[in-house]
Amino acid sequence: MPPRRRPPPAGARTDLPPLKILRKILILQIAYYVSAAALILFTTLVYGTAFSLDLVLSWSSLRGDTTIGWMLGLVWMLNSLLCVIFLLLLVSRSKLIPDFALTIHLLHLVITSLYTRSIPSNLLWWGLQCASAAVMTSLGIWACRWRELQPISFGGIGGSNNTADNSGSAGGSGRGRTAGGEYEMINMRGGGAV
Repeated sequence: MPPRRRPPPAGARTDLPPLKILRKILILQIAYYVSAAALILFTTLVYGTAFSLDLVLSWSSLRGDTTIGWMLGLVWMLNSLLCVIFLLLLVSRSKLIPDFALTIHLLHLVITSLYTRSIPSNLLWWGLQCASAAVMTSLGIWACRWRELQPISFGGIGGSNNTADNSGSAGGSGRGRTAGGEYEMINMRGGGAV
């Protein structure tokens, strides 16, 4: 008799194969730049300056001695808040959020260095990247955990989802949620409250 094979542990190779990880990284990086470009384009139109790719990919545009430099810093922070939504939708597991958020910023460093042909030497740029990574990581973990901890609704017995059936009464004798907003246990066989 051949030896029995054990199934792989939960979260092993079956959850995130390498091609799926690369696809998610690519989608997140594209979303990061598209949202940043849209925000920077809007900001430059409102400010009355010309839009250029340097505003998105060059670290020298982010300066602390000009108004446009500070506006770019605020726009990049707003972009990191928007990217939390992308992380929530694409990654959706709180323990993987730091990996993906830091990967986005590492790739941004590489792309910025290749575009400008130099490693960023602006302290404001480095501080902004650290703050952006911290915001994306902390809010991304919080958002994923909040979604993971939401109660799962299975509906009523037989799958009925009538609002009258689930609304409950003032005395708390209905199914699901009571008038006080609390949940009561439902006997799955008889359908009555326990």
